[in-house]
Amino acid sequence: LPILSPPAGVMLVPERKTEDGFEKHFGLNYLGHFLLTNLLLDTLKQSGTHSHNARIITVSSATHYVGKLHLNDLQSRCSYSPHGAYAQSKLALVLFTYRLQHLLTANGSHVTANVVDPGVVNTELYKHVFWVVKVAKWMTAWLFFKTPEEGASTSIYAAVSPEMEGAGGCYLYNEERTKSADIAYDEELQRRLWTESCKMVGISDEFSRVP
Repeated sequence: LPILSPPAGVMLVPERKTEDGFEKHFGLNYLGHFLLTNLLLDTLKQSGTHSHNARIITVSSATHYVGKLHLNDLQSRCSYSPHGAYAQSKLALVLFTYRLQHLLTANGSHVTANVVDPGVVNTELYKHVFWVVKVAKWMTAWLFFKTPEEGASTSIYAAVSPEMEGAGGCYLYNEERTKSADIAYDEELQRRLWTESCKMVGISDEFSRVP
């Protein structure tokens, strides 16, 4: 039973809030995935077996490499930047995935969690960029951008490939394991983000009460 998420996202939007009052990048790109995954965890644990793990695949991006996590201002209220808010949401997804895998392993669950970078894909996510960038994208997309089908290949690989059976806590790009940003491996930051995320979406933090 693999789940791939987030199924929807935003990029570089002007300062806006979700219906729940969260900054839109953080709410849609990260918190929605965090909550969905937690709500499905019991089902995923029951579905996984020793020989066939359930799989969780999170979709981040290379933008996380320049992201900074502001634990005291996750809503970007102090100083809003579309680029900063987007990069923060993508970094949060990587931190979340690594923490989740740690918790799953500590609990002896037959579930793996991995994070994917689909690459630069020709989608409608670019509708909020400057018109100059839109023109450049229109002129060069056929050469430099992946098609949606090509962009989905690494997620599909993570979800069904026999090579990924039992492998968790990986950052994947072009169907290969690669290194994420150094800050993403900060276990204390992973833990603090998880705890704060639980508070924000109103769920219990019981699952994370392991070393």
